[in-house]
Amino acid sequence: MESFDGTRIYFSPCGIGLGHASRSVPLAQEFVKRGSDVLFSTYHEAVDYIQKYNLPVMNAPSLEMENDPTGSIDLKATTLGQSFIAFPTFYRQVRFEIQAMQYFEPDLVFSDTRLSSIYAARLLKIPCLLLLNQFLPRIPREKDTIFFKFMDGTILTILGRSWALSNLLIIPDFPQPYTISLDSLRIPRRYGVKVQLVGSILSQKPEEIPDSNEIRTRLGVKKGEYLIYATMSGPRAERIPIINILEPIFTRFPKPYKVVMSLGIPNGGTEPVQINQLTKIPWIENRFEYMKACDLVISRGGHETILQSICYQKPSIIIPVPKHPEQYGNARRAMELGVAQAVHQRDIKYDFLLDKVKKILENKDYKNNLEQMNLEDLRSGLENIFNLIASYIAQ
Repeated sequence: MESFDGTRIYFSPCGIGLGHASRSVPLAQEFVKRGSDVLFSTYHEAVDYIQKYNLPVMNAPSLEMENDPTGSIDLKATTLGQSFIAFPTFYRQVRFEIQAMQYFEPDLVFSDTRLSSIYAARLLKIPCLLLLNQFLPRIPREKDTIFFKFMDGTILTILGRSWALSNLLIIPDFPQPYTISLDSLRIPRRYGVKVQLVGSILSQKPEEIPDSNEIRTRLGVKKGEYLIYATMSGPRAERIPIINILEPIFTRFPKPYKVVMSLGIPNGGTEPVQINQLTKIPWIENRFEYMKACDLVISRGGHETILQSICYQKPSIIIPVPKHPEQYGNARRAMELGVAQAVHQRDIKYDFLLDKVKKILENKDYKNNLEQMNLEDLRSGLENIFNLIASYIAQ
């Protein structure tokens, strides 16, 4: 099908951080170009993010994790049970989704890691495709008691069965042997027929960016110097602590290294602020331009950023959110593939970080490992998901 005139697609990405919304937006834009009507439902900063692309969005009741002042998941304030089976809030979410779907009357629901939209679509008998990279997330615990083992096992069983209520489970990750979210994809065989690994979702591929030298020139990167792209994504409670740690370090970096740091604030404007070797930008409109222009990426352990760094053949330094099992697993896999170094937030000091930067930029193994990966197959997620959605609409 080339045209989708009159079709209606309901997009429901998780609102914690911007990674979920950022991989739904390019899909929605493509369907709008082909004549579809779309409607988004999400919460938190994801609402502001989607509004920047002039796409219709409804602000849904929110579920969230709690963080302590270091950005770590607060184990005393948060459990998976509180964030996913917080019955009153989850009930409000499902009720909201049902009302929104009844109003919009979609032909298909596209959920990105949101149970409420799966339940609503199931109750209304609307086809639902699910995008996720954590089927059974690891639950952070300070004490692994028999009670917690029982509770976690129960929660994960319900969670897995709930994900499987969708018609199709789409994993936006690389196929083996390059899968990044391997630790979080313990999918029972009985659900295997529903699973599709489609590759990374890239709204813009490297060859579609004509010239990256303009950005290097604008930032004052001269011949023989290096550009480091520090992209601090994720919820505000996870971003601010690491930004506060990195900013004074980057301003002291020696002259061969220029750093541009995205603060990840959708409504923060795009005006750069330069302090010595560091250029801070509240919001970067096209992160892929900087991804192509840079020599090294420094990021949290978010799934999307790691995939994008690999697709753009950039080695990276990954600083996972403390006590965040998914990000630890992502960082560990990137290290195993020989494309990144992972470091603990507690170890970040000036000399330590500068030494890591120098070693990675001087070591050609990282670049060689990236070049050996078959990137054409790995970065076709957008086209593959589009075709899957189109096939369900055509039924």
